[in-house]
Amino acid sequence: MDKPRVAFFDFASCEGCQLQVINLEEDLLQVVGAVEVVSFREAMKGHSDDYDIAFVEGSITRHSDEERLEGIRRCAKVLVALGSCAALGGINCLKNFHDQEYVKKLVYGDKALLYETYPARPLKAVVPVDFEIPGCPINRNEFAMVVKAFLLGKKPEIPNFPVCVECKMAENICVFEKGMTCMGPVTRAGCGACCVTEGSFCWGCRGLVDDPNADSQRDVLATHGLSVQDVLGKFRLYTGFSEVAK
Repeated sequence: MDKPRVAFFDFASCEGCQLQVINLEEDLLQVVGAVEVVSFREAMKGHSDDYDIAFVEGSITRHSDEERLEGIRRCAKVLVALGSCAALGGINCLKNFHDQEYVKKLVYGDKALLYETYPARPLKAVVPVDFEIPGCPINRNEFAMVVKAFLLGKKPEIPNFPVCVECKMAENICVFEKGMTCMGPVTRAGCGACCVTEGSFCWGCRGLVDDPNADSQRDVLATHGLSVQDVLGKFRLYTGFSEVAK
């Protein structure tokens, strides 16, 4: 039986999600043993346009990106958005809240006219996406689980409950009690509450849970003397595209 042929691609991103795949270490051998990787610029020189599953990292920021992504979509039986930039638009969408000519000049200076760019967007704003693995970067164990599910012919399942659940399991002190704000009450779990565990707060990189309990979030904020306006800027860090698209 032929192994599924897998390819990795990237658009506007830091490519950290692909590095997480490489960081699977010994588990990577099991993944590679179960599939045939035919294109993966981070890890190999070879390339093929004959593949079954495409894992795509990064947001779309140029018209030329659209044509390339559409080509990948035509070749792939399954297309997976890999990471926050691909699934949500991610940090790149922060530029969408500014005049685009200003952004180009700020980044490229007197060479701005040489660069093609437009407001950033996630993959699903351009082509149909079969599955998304959120996170900045992705959780490498979750990636392995998704690959295993595809190999078994099952639909992968990722958590659909708030990060607060994982925080409680990790016995973390709520960051609101420390005088900080946090996206955890409405952000999709699956990261193990790693940022809070390491002394920070949830940045919302995995996006919102389905049907987030906005009333509960408001109550939490009000209890600590905060308003929705106080945290909107933080939500924009990763989910700005959804706000702009409304």
